[in-house]
Amino acid sequence: MPTSPTSPAEEIVPVDVIRSAFPALERRAAGRPVAHFDAPGGTQVPRGVADAVSGYLLGHNANTHWGFPTSRETDEILERARAAMADFLGGSTGEVVFGANMTTLTFHVARALGRRLAPGTEVVVTELDHHANVDPWRDLARERGLEVRTVPFRVADGTLDWEAFEDAVGERTALIALGGASNALGTVNDVPRAAAAARRVGALLFVDAVHSASHLPTDVAELGCDLLACSAYKFYGPHVGVLWARRDLIASLDAPKLRPASDAAPFRLETGTLNHEGIAGTAAAIDFLASLAPDRGDGRRARLRRAMRGLHERGDRRVRQLWSGLSGLPGVRLYGPVPGTAPRTPTVSFTVEGRSASEVSERLAADHGVFCSWGDFYASTVAARLGVTELGLVRAGCACYTTAGEVDRLVDGVASLATAG
Repeated sequence: MPTSPTSPAEEIVPVDVIRSAFPALERRAAGRPVAHFDAPGGTQVPRGVADAVSGYLLGHNANTHWGFPTSRETDEILERARAAMADFLGGSTGEVVFGANMTTLTFHVARALGRRLAPGTEVVVTELDHHANVDPWRDLARERGLEVRTVPFRVADGTLDWEAFEDAVGERTALIALGGASNALGTVNDVPRAAAAARRVGALLFVDAVHSASHLPTDVAELGCDLLACSAYKFYGPHVGVLWARRDLIASLDAPKLRPASDAAPFRLETGTLNHEGIAGTAAAIDFLASLAPDRGDGRRARLRRAMRGLHERGDRRVRQLWSGLSGLPGVRLYGPVPGTAPRTPTVSFTVEGRSASEVSERLAADHGVFCSWGDFYASTVAARLGVTELGLVRAGCACYTTAGEVDRLVDGVASLATAG
């Protein structure tokens, strides 16, 4: 008899095996292992990533492009890391730029793009975005005399107002800045739709994939973007920022740079000496993700896509469980798309009536060993539109190591706060 097809989540490594790779999960609080729900602000790191960082520093530490062995080894390590990121994002090694973080890279590339934009042209941003994908473009607009058009989101369900988006994009639009997913609400945006709108008017599309890249398979060709930025520390790597941009676009940019520095892509967008050890760890993080899916001999890129599909499906199970548990608690309000009604990541923001987000976060940690972040997460416009600027949001994000039991513990901890006098 024919067997039923294996689901993507069942195809990848079991969660208990994944957890064994993370020493941080051995930490205890409130008499039990810590349940890390702070992944949207930065994931924990597998042992292999830490080994790659220390291994570089202890065995290969040197600057680049010199004739002795450690320098040549550094060149090779950086090039392997570019190849790993190219596999992760679907681009080529000549399109991968490393930097301090996504915010710094975005400010840098905005300055480069600004030198080619005429006063009076328009930049489209959204209310749903982290301000790292808003403020660099607003600063550019002030410096260059550009106009900024802001697309609202729907407070009721946390989704972008696509009718307003289509109205905002016009013949004067030079650039659209859009998040792949909201780091505050988990909303996944329709990036291909935005790309189509950009192409219709000859605009560029810049995608902030910091939140989406850690949960969804990413393919820059399928997305149709011109530039995309992400951060390795959101997908189990060190604190390194990554920018992908079309190679021809990199070559055409009048990027602020030192005169002796290389003019070749991608190096012309990299300033100074890079974080070599962090970049070595970034490659190890990509290899860790690839290792979660079976090796069918079709290459790391295909293996990564299988792994990310499986993690996304597993994350969807966790977020449905989390939403179902929290939504039934008195005084608890959840924000963003209801699971199953719109694409989303396994990240949920909520409030507890009568308690500040900071108090909820502190009590969950102290009493239940559950670590959740709180605040506005630099998505301050989202918080303002939701009316929670003063008290803040509690944010719980599931990662590859999150278990169903941990989700239950989080729900139980919130329940104890929601029902307490």
